[in-house]
Amino acid sequence: MSKNTKDVPALNVDDTSVAFGDFVALHNANMVVNVGEMVALIGASGSGKSTLLRTIDGLQLAAPGSGRIEVFGRKVQRNGVFAKGLHYRRRDMGMIFQSFNLVGRLSLFANVMIGALGRIPVWRGALGLYPAADRVLAMQALERVGVAEFAGRRASKLSGGQKQRGAIARALVQGAQMILADEPIASLDPVSARKVMEQLQELNERDGITILVSLHQVDFAIRYCKRVVALKEGRIIYDGLAKDMTKEDMITIYGSEYEDAFWSTEAIQ
Repeated sequence: MSKNTKDVPALNVDDTSVAFGDFVALHNANMVVNVGEMVALIGASGSGKSTLLRTIDGLQLAAPGSGRIEVFGRKVQRNGVFAKGLHYRRRDMGMIFQSFNLVGRLSLFANVMIGALGRIPVWRGALGLYPAADRVLAMQALERVGVAEFAGRRASKLSGGQKQRGAIARALVQGAQMILADEPIASLDPVSARKVMEQLQELNERDGITILVSLHQVDFAIRYCKRVVALKEGRIIYDGLAKDMTKEDMITIYGSEYEDAFWSTEAIQ
């Protein structure tokens, strides 16, 4: 179990940059997220939201000489080098993707059980020999997110909303203390999107799980997250309370057509 106390931030991103060749996707990012916060990342497509999340999770290496990233006080990477034992440190982070990342030919239950792979021998996972306690935990997680009735259905036969709630259940089985959600509602209809956001909010408020979620629809960010971090062209340009955001902030982040970021243009006047 990683450090997860009030004395250590859930996340510390210090002077972190990411480059793809000559293109700098993230410029000297600095951000601290405290344990139990639910923070929205907003910004136009290509602003660096996904790059930031992937770098935090250890799926993307920062630029050489870049700063450091720590999760619950443990180093993920520093100076463009991954920490030793990163596999074990990632256990505290559950990643939820826009594309769901479920194996279509497997049942929803089997996909959720994948969350337990980090704490059992590889050979047991390959054979599907999961401990009984983990199987019970998987069904409890599916029940909690409201899709237990689909446990035996192949993932390819599920709706987008059902898949995404299954991905959340997988993070619960993993035992994640922080969930990184990369535009988890971008491909969902408004009703399914609301259910997914309500589930994330409930995990945050009831379980104290730290949530960092990137969103295109700003009204969802304002409704479900107290804090908003906005990126533009790879730079963090706003970090503050959601309720304090103004029309001028939106124009700075998205340009004069900022209304495209909302389901409802009444969210900010």
